[in-house]
Amino acid sequence: MSEIKVPDLGESISEGTIYKWLVKEGDTVGQGDVLAELETDKVNLEISAEEDGVISSILRQAGENVAVGEAIGIIGAAAAGTPKAAEGSKPVAAPEAAAEAPAPAASAAPVAVGAGDSSAALATPGARKLARERGIALGEVSARDPIGRIGQADVKDHGAASAAAPAAPAPQGKPEAAKPLAALGKASHPEDGKATERKRMSRRRLTIASRLVEAQQTAAMLTTFNEVDMTAILDIRKRRKDNFKEKHDVGLGFMSFFTKAVIGALKAYPMLNAEIDGEDLLLKKYYDIGIAVAAKEGLVVPVVRDADRLSFPQIEREIGALAAKARANTLSLTELQGGTFTITNGGVFGSLLSTPILNTPQVGILGMHKIQLRPIALDEETTVNRPMMYIALSYDHRIVDGSEAVSFLVKVKELLEDPEALLLEG
Repeated sequence: MSEIKVPDLGESISEGTIYKWLVKEGDTVGQGDVLAELETDKVNLEISAEEDGVISSILRQAGENVAVGEAIGIIGAAAAGTPKAAEGSKPVAAPEAAAEAPAPAASAAPVAVGAGDSSAALATPGARKLARERGIALGEVSARDPIGRIGQADVKDHGAASAAAPAAPAPQGKPEAAKPLAALGKASHPEDGKATERKRMSRRRLTIASRLVEAQQTAAMLTTFNEVDMTAILDIRKRRKDNFKEKHDVGLGFMSFFTKAVIGALKAYPMLNAEIDGEDLLLKKYYDIGIAVAAKEGLVVPVVRDADRLSFPQIEREIGALAAKARANTLSLTELQGGTFTITNGGVFGSLLSTPILNTPQVGILGMHKIQLRPIALDEETTVNRPMMYIALSYDHRIVDGSEAVSFLVKVKELLEDPEALLLEG
């Protein structure tokens, strides 16, 4: 018999959320088989079996938060007939969808509420903890479980229903049955009767929200804008893309040009490649460039390491591989950690102009946008249509002065409009 434990999740990550179980109690598994998916702040990880056997108990359900090293299930020895549950535990139901009430864990079976509570109801430890945090008496909570066990979802439903209830005293008697989530949404919404859906935010989305708010609250963030004439780059791509593809087996995109231009500008203005550490500045002498990628579960920023040492095809190949991993949700933690500066491209979605938010603790982020034909005055008498792109630099004004930020962006513009200079300065 062995425990299924949450593996080490890497630097600075101490817990995760069970995204889904791929097995159920009674299933026979082999060493190396994937048992469950764990969602962390940055990536989803697979938990595999360390030995052959039978899943005798699932201790923690989909949607529950778990800590590194915590046992979430038990693998028993394979045997004929019905698998035997772990000693001292009770069989529990197969895992259900995260939106439903979690089944009780074998190592955390429902416990009768103590004398301090107003009822002798059965509740899971998670439900009891949530009830204490929200000041809810478990005796007033209705359970959907057939034998009366109260789960976290029951407590949440009760809290939402109480918040939507009128201030008048509730009639005495049996508590009202828990309402479906859709009904709760209607009751708490000012336009009564209109359909709403309550959906739990993923751990990654919660982390993204927290990091973005933190960036705006801790950094003195400003944004400066400029525009780039993309004529030269488009001309190079038109003339060279077929030969480039044939020789290097990768397409010649825009990101390699922008990565090289950013590196050239960072070398000229190194404060954009620094970070604040307490009362000190860390001036980084390397160039690990983060490339923002929109994945299904939310924005991620994999890092191209030592980008200044890479050629154009190497950069394109590395970015393509990282983007594919991001969309397949197979990025490793090491591919997401670190980074000295970030580039984000809202232009692929049609954005004409936007203000990117810093990827802390970095102090600079470059935003690319849609290429659009616009009339450009070459002199007092001549106006031509040129493929133009707005670019935006958000920066931390605590250590980067406005003049330095503007000069950095002008340098990026100059390098992009004269791509040959990238060979010398990028």
